[in-house]
Amino acid sequence: MAQKYRFWDATIEELCKGYVYESSTDDYICLLCNKSFENGVIYPIDNVLYEAKKAIGHHIKEVHGSTFDYLIQMDKKYTGLSEHQKELLQFFKNGVSDKEIATETGGSNSTIRNHRFKFREKEKQAKVFLAIMNLLKKDEDTKDSFIDIHKGAKMVDERYAITTEEKERVLSTYFDKGLDGPLKTFPSKEKRKIIVLQHLLKSFEIKSSYSEMEVNEILKKVYSDFVTIRRYFIEYGFMERSKDGSKYWVKN
Repeated sequence: MAQKYRFWDATIEELCKGYVYESSTDDYICLLCNKSFENGVIYPIDNVLYEAKKAIGHHIKEVHGSTFDYLIQMDKKYTGLSEHQKELLQFFKNGVSDKEIATETGGSNSTIRNHRFKFREKEKQAKVFLAIMNLLKKDEDTKDSFIDIHKGAKMVDERYAITTEEKERVLSTYFDKGLDGPLKTFPSKEKRKIIVLQHLLKSFEIKSSYSEMEVNEILKKVYSDFVTIRRYFIEYGFMERSKDGSKYWVKN
């Protein structure tokens, strides 16, 4: 499951590039889709041979357009940006003049300049906030730190305010025969559901797809009501499935 949170653990520089280098596997890995390119391997693309590092750059451009395109299209819960702000940033990225933007959006030159100014101020605030959070992490008790929110979460609210200590306590309660053992019962409280579902998802590989029968067989080993687990995987955004329900995969 480390791949699932690689995106959120990446540095600003890595997010801008769209990939990270994993020294443990000697791979360059796309942060946007987890596709990997092994260092030392030559990749033939469109009749051109690429080293791994150049191949992943080509992959990002061809498959995702650019990291800017990918990031700007992310949900507001991750960017904090309104649709109007996203539209303006896209204009700025494309080098459109303030006068042209004003004409296109029905605003004025001064309004567009004011938006530019506010974005610069927001950038300054973000830098200071990141520095504060980095300093906080150094002194923070790991048991009080919050667990990562899965990228497919459909609505991030207080249900996801789960500390590491709380997660360990809940798992020990519901998996009283050990974390590799069966689930005693499926919790009714939202926070506990998320904790249990996140743990059960570890039984599935991120890059693999599964038939409904395969999903059922994996879940049967830990809980008799596997249909409920399978349904909540979809409902809470841990997994996706094809329109005909024949294929399931971990949402990354």
